[in-house]
Amino acid sequence: MRAAPTKATFSIVATDHITGEIGCAVQSRYFAVGNVVPWARAGVGAVATQAAGVAAFGPRILELLERERLSPGEAIRRALTDDDARETRQLGVVRADGASAAHTGSECNAWAGHRTGPGYAVQGNILAGESVVVEMERAFVASEGSLAERLVASLEAGQEAGGDSRGQQSAAVVVERTGAAAATREGVDRVCDLRVDDHVTPIAELRRLLCIHLRWDALRRASAHYAPGRYADGIAILRAAHDRFGDDATILYDLACYECLDGRAEQALAHVRSAIQLDPGLRAAVAADRDFAALAENPEFHAAVGS
Repeated sequence: MRAAPTKATFSIVATDHITGEIGCAVQSRYFAVGNVVPWARAGVGAVATQAAGVAAFGPRILELLERERLSPGEAIRRALTDDDARETRQLGVVRADGASAAHTGSECNAWAGHRTGPGYAVQGNILAGESVVVEMERAFVASEGSLAERLVASLEAGQEAGGDSRGQQSAAVVVERTGAAAATREGVDRVCDLRVDDHVTPIAELRRLLCIHLRWDALRRASAHYAPGRYADGIAILRAAHDRFGDDATILYDLACYECLDGRAEQALAHVRSAIQLDPGLRAAVAADRDFAALAENPEFHAAVGS
């Protein structure tokens, strides 16, 4: 009987001390790798458990980081202490304060290895070569944007360098942020959890999903400021999103709502027109939306909505 497929994988765990985000991204020629490799806990750390990996090492190491305040290296050693197959395991760990460590067992299939630095650990096994983790590290350090974007950029660089020598199948990115539970109505610190379980080009698909996520995340963050005296904060979030995603009618629609509520009728009218031009299906919603009450007597508004 054939052994179960190995979670040959390349992954990165990392933290951003400025935003308080921490997370993991992974790709493998393995079905639904996002279910077993990446683990993250806001304010605590992130773990990747792979090769002949044991998923339970993820939460176990997070507990050691949080409750016993161990260093990443100590947490790895403790988790593997009674594991007779430790030399077949590969682990990457980063703590919320940026401390990092990794373990590549001597029996992991070649090429296998890792690289660590302040705020990140990159690791992989059954790779095309060492250049995979080298390029992943380079891309992460050089990239900008949210942590999720930087993590996916690292995966893209690893794949460009050859990736998993067996090919591609699944990918995932998970990010948590300290304080996110209190900042939105969702009540959880997980701010990004995207998975591609089976795809010819999973990293490319993950990037597509991330772009959608970034748009919806802006709408979600802005919704926390839907209250008198806070509209300006929502406007700032939505304007930044519009600058980046100028073709998104929903972002324009919400931006116009906040502007109208904040007494910026002229700007609201311009953005309502643009939103309807991008998506004529919004016309009826705009006409019925009480957020635009300040424009109710404006003939240009009625012309835009066709009323």
